[in-house]
Amino acid sequence: MLIHCLGVAAGGGYPQWNCACDGCRKARTAPENASAHAGLAVSGTGDRWFLLNATPDVHHQIAADPSLHPGPGVRDTPVAGVLLTDAEFDHTIGLLVLREGSSLDVYGTAPVLAALTDHFPVRDLVADYADFRWRAVHVGKPVDLDERLQVTAFATGSKPPRYVGHHAGPGEWETGYVLHDPVSGGTAVYAPTVPCWDEHVAEQVADADCVFVDGTFWTDDEMARQGTGDRPGRSMGHMPVSGPDGSARRLAALPARRKIYVHVNNTNPVLDEGSAERGELAKLGIEVGRAGMEVEL
Repeated sequence: MLIHCLGVAAGGGYPQWNCACDGCRKARTAPENASAHAGLAVSGTGDRWFLLNATPDVHHQIAADPSLHPGPGVRDTPVAGVLLTDAEFDHTIGLLVLREGSSLDVYGTAPVLAALTDHFPVRDLVADYADFRWRAVHVGKPVDLDERLQVTAFATGSKPPRYVGHHAGPGEWETGYVLHDPVSGGTAVYAPTVPCWDEHVAEQVADADCVFVDGTFWTDDEMARQGTGDRPGRSMGHMPVSGPDGSARRLAALPARRKIYVHVNNTNPVLDEGSAERGELAKLGIEVGRAGMEVEL
């Protein structure tokens, strides 16, 4: 199983276009530290690739990764589908970018696909442009994507997108995916939204060889501290990295060979390689993702 990291930033990217926080200022002066939105590309064989979410940057993410380039035919593409972890704009706007006629399988839970039909009508918008096949996934039920790649969705949270609002019913609005190669036995987990490290999440990551997990905020009150907002991280569906109740302690205790934070907000100091917070993660054996990072399991 081959996994390519396409980006690591949370909503708005890094730097965020309208933000002058310390992190965004640094990213503008050192563009090599900037990052596209968080996303992965995964393949069992290296021939057909599946994107973990379709971000607003998807065009540039594909252009930056030779494995995803089209060919040998003029309109042949190795990108075969998209696995959606939720219905948020930052993870679905890219579906509109991928509308130029190629057939794609788009996987998501029933609430996610319903949101893209009734509230953010992506399904109708792309119908006249491309043959997207919408595939409902069910938590706990494996799906074979190719002979070397099996995925199983698991619930991470129940927070719907704000654009759905009071119309949202209960359901599996936020999911992670267990990615498994039945031939090599390798297993990876991708979970960009983790509001709480409960027993269910712990069970999914317990035996994984590689874990990509939510690293949105260093502290729960990070946005208030930096003057970028007043909402606590947990209210937005993201537990903090640091602290006695943070994810870093739990991540460090896992037997996984690689432990990688993704979906990192522009306000999070771990995006700065020279920060003390980044050093703390390194001591725990935890990495911060970056575009171009590759994992083979």
